[in-house]
Amino acid sequence: MFWAQLAVVLIFIFIGARLGGIGIAYAGAAGVVVLGLLGCEVDPTTGIPWDVLGIILAVISCIAGLQTCGGLDLLVKISERMLRRNPKRITFLAPVVTFFMTVFCGTGHVAFATLPVIAEVAKEQKIRPSRPLSIAVVASQVAIAASPISAAMVAMAGVVEPFGVDYLPLVGIAIVICFTGCMVGALVASRLGSELEDDPVYQERMAAGLVKMRGEGSYDIKPYARRSLVIFGVTLLIVMVYAAMTSAFELPLDRNSAIMTFMMAAALIMKLTCKMELGKVTDQATFKGGMSAALCILGVAWLGNTFVQSNMDLIKGAGESVIQGNPWLLAVVLFFASALLYSQGATTAAFMPVAAAMGVSGAVMVASFPAVTGLYLLPTYPTTVAAIEMDDTGSTRIGKYVFNHPFILPGVTAVAVAVALGFLICPLVFS
Repeated sequence: MFWAQLAVVLIFIFIGARLGGIGIAYAGAAGVVVLGLLGCEVDPTTGIPWDVLGIILAVISCIAGLQTCGGLDLLVKISERMLRRNPKRITFLAPVVTFFMTVFCGTGHVAFATLPVIAEVAKEQKIRPSRPLSIAVVASQVAIAASPISAAMVAMAGVVEPFGVDYLPLVGIAIVICFTGCMVGALVASRLGSELEDDPVYQERMAAGLVKMRGEGSYDIKPYARRSLVIFGVTLLIVMVYAAMTSAFELPLDRNSAIMTFMMAAALIMKLTCKMELGKVTDQATFKGGMSAALCILGVAWLGNTFVQSNMDLIKGAGESVIQGNPWLLAVVLFFASALLYSQGATTAAFMPVAAAMGVSGAVMVASFPAVTGLYLLPTYPTTVAAIEMDDTGSTRIGKYVFNHPFILPGVTAVAVAVALGFLICPLVFS
């Protein structure tokens, strides 16, 4: 029955990938039904990563509250000021902005607001917009593996903690290798494509009057935007300190509980001190995107965990020698799995426990962790689509063969460099 069950998993993941959005969640749940009929034990208490889901819900609700208070608009305004201060370096500054915004907020959805700014600054400098846009999108995805409050990081921390990998060193190493990978990816992106004024598509669109110069954006910053941003930043700092302390001391709340409660408490403080309108929180784009991500993890992780837990002995026996002999294969599996699952959190929750069960070392798992960020491989992820639509020069476009789009080379480079650097550093740190 193993092969039949594996076929069911792959078929329903493919169906979900074709549907996109929360269709991935629906397909995953339907696949669980079929696995149950084929003899798998369906247990929602162990199959669903409840802690990961709880953290997504708590963090996203706080981020949506921050957006309601105007804190995200202020963050975007600060980012635009930084980009316009050094416009000729837009291809290298854009990924810095989206990377650290994502690390700070724990979700790549915050990058949406910066994409029009990046495209506009590039056009003003006659720089091909596809260059900064491509690596900015990639950086917003890779940064999920470096954010201390992302669902992927929380799931990863839970898997590698028994291997002696503490939370704070994990976050520190992830930030270093992921950011380095993105900067090398930016170097590759800066060399891609012809110069903007030599691009025939751009020339046609200019002649047709389809390329508009909008100038610097105007922001209606709310009175309590700065205060809400400070509240969120202080909460993030408290979360990191507390999470690090859980490894050394017995504290009343474990790490996951602390992240959930601290984030929701921060949202309450915003409500009480920043005049946050509760009715508008659920209308925010970050809230809708985050809830969609949570549903995707619910369906896909449940599907993967049900299959794995029912076939654990067989999987360990077959994969142990292969992965241990070629540990880099774990990164390859994670990369392509993330492109199908459309979620770093779902990929981490579904595959990292399997790697741990196979006896893969903590160092190898941490080194391979950046590979869960291959969501840009198919040019259908929301931030990828948004970047294409926001570039009215036509330079950010999908090629004839689907895979020849501007996100591929910078993205693969960023992940490959991050993983390679991880394999150099992690054995020294997590020996």
